Amino acid sequence: MTHLPIRSALISVSDKTGLIAFATALAGRGVALLSTGGTARALRDAGLPVKDVSEVTGFPEMMDGRVKTLHPMVHGGLLALRDNAEHRAAMETHGIGAIDLLVVNLYPFEATVASGADYDDCIENIDIGGPAMIRAAAKNHAFVTVVVDTEDYADVLAELDAHDGTRLAFRERMARTAYARTAAYDAAVSTWMAGAHGDAAPRRRAFAGVLKQTMRYGENPHQTAAFYVDGSGRPGVATAQQHQGKELSYNNINDTDAAFELVAEFTPADGPACAIIKHANPCGVARGASLAEAYQKAFDCDRTSAFGGIVALNMALDGATAEEIVKIFTEVVIAPDADADARAIFAAKKNLRLLTTGALPDPRVPVLAYKQVAGGLLVQDKDTGFVPEADLRVMTKRAPSAAEMADLRFAWTVAKHVKSNAIVYVKDGATVGVGAGQMSRVDSSTIAALKAGRMGAELGLAETPAKGSVVASDAFFPFADGLMAAAEAGATAIIQPGGSMRDDEVIAAADAAGLAMVFTGMRHFRH
Repeated sequence: MTHLPIRSALISVSDKTGLIAFATALAGRGVALLSTGGTARALRDAGLPVKDVSEVTGFPEMMDGRVKTLHPMVHGGLLALRDNAEHRAAMETHGIGAIDLLVVNLYPFEATVASGADYDDCIENIDIGGPAMIRAAAKNHAFVTVVVDTEDYADVLAELDAHDGTRLAFRERMARTAYARTAAYDAAVSTWMAGAHGDAAPRRRAFAGVLKQTMRYGENPHQTAAFYVDGSGRPGVATAQQHQGKELSYNNINDTDAAFELVAEFTPADGPACAIIKHANPCGVARGASLAEAYQKAFDCDRTSAFGGIVALNMALDGATAEEIVKIFTEVVIAPDADADARAIFAAKKNLRLLTTGALPDPRVPVLAYKQVAGGLLVQDKDTGFVPEADLRVMTKRAPSAAEMADLRFAWTVAKHVKSNAIVYVKDGATVGVGAGQMSRVDSSTIAALKAGRMGAELGLAETPAKGSVVASDAFFPFADGLMAAAEAGATAIIQPGGSMRDDEVIAAADAAGLAMVFTGMRHFRH
């Protein structure tokens, strides 16, 4: 028999969203309600007939609620095979009643951790009885329906209305969701505990996410894809509100994340900033006296690549900036907020997606980054590296001027977000040439200089904007040739990590060319 009636339900929930309406609907269908602690009180206060679990087990809730459902009277009712004569006999002998529906959502462990609670509070919010019941009910889904998410309440009621019970296929779906929930819960607990005890490489590491969006396809049309969020609440594409436009694609999400993480490096207190991303690499990044000016300077760096790109802003989008953005086709604009004028301007561009996040992510907060390889995952700290100006070392006879130093620090920040090998030319607070992802650092330098030349031609400048620019390299120059390529393009100052066996040769070449060069002592590879 695949269509099973629901005669009894055990409800024990931390999140009481929709609880009373759901329980009222169940009671109206003749379902006997069994409950615990605060859930039982809420149901009773709503005038619903409910029996406490303690009445069934013969034991009171004890040890501050740590022990209440871990009892054969509960687990027998969940695990008994209804078509097994021995199981039915055991139930009759021991007075165990069948539980047809289990409704449990767990102690808010993830929210407790996110709130910054201390160690003991986090420990107390690790649910034990809840996961045990969920796993029991899910294992016995041939006879028991299990619900772990409040958003499934309506589906349960619709199933009961349509079939006067639940079908096996429905119970199987609920069981899959239930096991995924307990797995995600255990992943959150184990990850937190490893971090709390400073274990950077635990023997086993679990990963979990909640489905946010299914997609038409992935990176290419023949690939399936979906978007899962980790519940961390980090401001960005995962938490953003989308105001218009069709659903984000796999590539949109990847590029939008890259854009917003880059622009977040520039605090609004230091002025407006804009980053334009194409294929996960910046094609233009700039500061400006206004947001519109920052956008224009970023756009001017590589107008061709900016077409169909992602625009990220470090402060609320205004109408003047929106007017500039809509002059070309743009896939996505992401910002902490957008005023009414900007939203009205974008409303006429139905294919443009506007996302607002409410805040910028903190680029210094440590988080884990993952990369899949065949047969496993590489796990590392996200690159939150930052070198204050006081720690930069001038290595050449000529020190950079104040203006050069400001551009060097800007270029170094952008280079952190460019695929290696990375070379970034910057002038007056804006990129003027970006060389990304080349096998040779010389090639990256050549490409960046070439792009700077194209920028000059597009803007009708008398000379390439590489003249008088500064250059950032994400890793050291192993030979002087890459540095000389930048010098030949017109750069006057260099920022790089240093650390090559030929540093002395590179420094001597910089001195001979009249360049100023500083070492950061930190590399920013990005593969």
